[in-house]
Amino acid sequence: MSQVKPVRKDREPSKRPQDPDGTRKDILATASREFALNGLSGARIDEIAARTKSSKRMIYYYFGDKEGLYLRALENAYRTVREGEDGLDTDGLPAVEALRRLVEFTFDHHHEHEEFIRMVMIENIHHGQYLERSDVISGLNETAIDHIASIYRRGVEEGVFRPGLDPLELHWQVSALCFFNVSNRATFSRIFGRDIGTPDEQARLRQSAVEMVLRFVAAD
Repeated sequence: MSQVKPVRKDREPSKRPQDPDGTRKDILATASREFALNGLSGARIDEIAARTKSSKRMIYYYFGDKEGLYLRALENAYRTVREGEDGLDTDGLPAVEALRRLVEFTFDHHHEHEEFIRMVMIENIHHGQYLERSDVISGLNETAIDHIASIYRRGVEEGVFRPGLDPLELHWQVSALCFFNVSNRATFSRIFGRDIGTPDEQARLRQSAVEMVLRFVAAD
């Protein structure tokens, strides 16, 4: 009579701990890089699943579909920059110093998060149609205008900023200087034969961005 062989313990499959929040964060981070590199149409869910050791089924369960994942990645990119701004704590600073820190933060953040710039560029190719579907991005970016408006208003009250400027346009100017530094760095460097991505060049451009904004708002 044959005996049933005992199951060897080392053959039992290991069970991975369940971490839904960690899995979602991992998928979002990987998807952000994939979308930034290949765009919405070029990004592949199979590739994202493979890199996160998840599955297409799991990704669709969490995010609905490919467009839903793209929108969540876009929201997360904006949330990251706005949370960084909120952490600056400029309320107790003189207006000039507060605005300086805001410009420096924006320049540094864009430099260190190139995927954010690429995703914004991709969304502009889509004419903002996916951004318009978001229930949170508008609110996130309202805080950016509120922040710079508060600094500007304080500067006018202190007599160091000229009155009559639109905070939204001021935010536009700050964003333009810092955005272009990433979006056009490669082409600008090759066209003019000067690598503006070196640490020394970036330091000079950062200082120039600060000075340009401060001179723009300065009272006569």
